[in-house]
Amino acid sequence: MANKIKVKLILELRDAHMSQNSIAATRNMSKSSVSEVCKIADEKRIRYADVKELSEDEVYQMFFPDKYTDLSGLYELPVYDQVHSELKKVGVTLKLLWKEYKADCQAKGCMPVGYSKYCEDYGKYVERQALTNHLIHKPGIRCEVDWSGPTMKYVDSNTGEIVKVYLFVATLPYSQYSYVEPCLDMKQNTWLRCHINMYQFFDGVPVRTVCNNLKVGVIKHPKEGDIILNNAYEELGNHYCTAIMPTGVRKPKHYRRKNVISNLSLN
Repeated sequence: MANKIKVKLILELRDAHMSQNSIAATRNMSKSSVSEVCKIADEKRIRYADVKELSEDEVYQMFFPDKYTDLSGLYELPVYDQVHSELKKVGVTLKLLWKEYKADCQAKGCMPVGYSKYCEDYGKYVERQALTNHLIHKPGIRCEVDWSGPTMKYVDSNTGEIVKVYLFVATLPYSQYSYVEPCLDMKQNTWLRCHINMYQFFDGVPVRTVCNNLKVGVIKHPKEGDIILNNAYEELGNHYCTAIMPTGVRKPKHYRRKNVISNLSLN
């Protein structure tokens, strides 16, 4: 199973105009395997768009029906309603739950599904259950910022003192490319400095910088009427030509990346 050709991936990279040699070199695949997939794709006139919604396993079966073997019965399948419930807890990530699931499978003497498959199937579970709305993001438009829920600590090597650290977290929702900065406090100057460092790290500024309704940035956010930003925060937005946009009051779905980026420090 581990040595099966990743047909869907090859089609995706080919559709992105990568050469067969480049695909083989960058994905540690044999040139003959890549060539074989491309040949079959040409013969059957199959493009990546035709198989985009299929799993890697389904695409492989389409290309190599004689070689395909369904091994799904050998795996201990995760219970995704339990996974979804556990993810609501602070500090719990899919990676952590997968590791626990893997250890449980090993203790039972059965095979666990891989991490990528685990994440893929959980995503399908969420869609089937209509547990959330899928937001379409465009690159460079939006950046989401906040303080992470869990804090961290370190020991000062000079004094032996245990120091609490707060995490400023930011993410670009389109790519989930993220920035994390540890801070000794959550004061206004620190908040602003983190934004400046974030823009430098991303080497650019988004059209909108979306924040939670934090006191260091937002003075007033009525259900109706104008939002009143902290003067310094508003000036920072004007300087960098980005619109500072607090999320809707008591509407967490406007701000979906908080849990994603808050868990970065825990992986």
